[in-house]
Amino acid sequence: MDSITVLAAGHVNWDVTLRVDRLPESDGEASIRSQRQSGGGSAANVAAALAGRGVEVGLIGSVGDDDNGLLARRELEAAGVSLEGVRVVEDDATAVKYLLVDDEGEVAVLGNDGVNEAVQPADLEPSRIRRVDHVHLTGQRPATAAAIAGIADEAGVGISFDPGRRLADREYGEPLALADVVFVTDREAAALFDGGPDGATDDRIVVVTCGADGAEAYAPSETVVHAGFDIDPVDTAGAGDAFAAGFLASWLADRDLERALTTGNACGAVIASREGARSAPTDAELETLLERRP
Repeated sequence: MDSITVLAAGHVNWDVTLRVDRLPESDGEASIRSQRQSGGGSAANVAAALAGRGVEVGLIGSVGDDDNGLLARRELEAAGVSLEGVRVVEDDATAVKYLLVDDEGEVAVLGNDGVNEAVQPADLEPSRIRRVDHVHLTGQRPATAAAIAGIADEAGVGISFDPGRRLADREYGEPLALADVVFVTDREAAALFDGGPDGATDDRIVVVTCGADGAEAYAPSETVVHAGFDIDPVDTAGAGDAFAAGFLASWLADRDLERALTTGNACGAVIASREGARSAPTDAELETLLERRP
């Protein structure tokens, strides 16, 4: 089988992760125990994780011409991600996200958008989209997501979409309608699908992640549930991106929904059990986890 090619589109960020004793409540305070910095952004995280699974992957996104943008690009290149579609915006700043992570691995995010949505429909190169096997969209400028999805759909390129935390604030109707696979959390699914995710699968797959309770996949002809893996969470930031990458790498290879869901859960669990949103599980880590019962 020829190698699978995927193009991820969306945010490329620089992350500052602060380990805290607890997530502060209103008018509260928390103690910072440690600090680390690394690349982030959902599209970039998925791209890096796909590359780690042996998928040929490119990226559409944008960074500033500052030190954070340079570091983010170097990390992605080292991971094996093609950056031909990444725009470097002169005299502007790369988006920085501040991730607060407590002792249970729960995450709160603060951020400035920077230039992570500088790519507009006019900036797209349709030929880059048409020549891949699959496009994975993440949260980004709605018009850009719609344009990418439209080009991919016309070319017969598969489409998946993970709209992310800002789903309720943005109009993503067109890319959602064109997507073959939609990734949402259980909370997002309740808001997006009035009749439940199983009623939205006439012509697509809806994958619902349920945190520590695993994930569910609803397809036109079958429903698959996987309870997840029992781990001690360290940092859940990026676990959803690793899940999506693991699911896609497996699904695009053999179209086995149960195997894809299991692999996605395993990838997410590995990332949640260590620090940092940007990393790819090794084959050995996955094999060890997959040998365990959910």
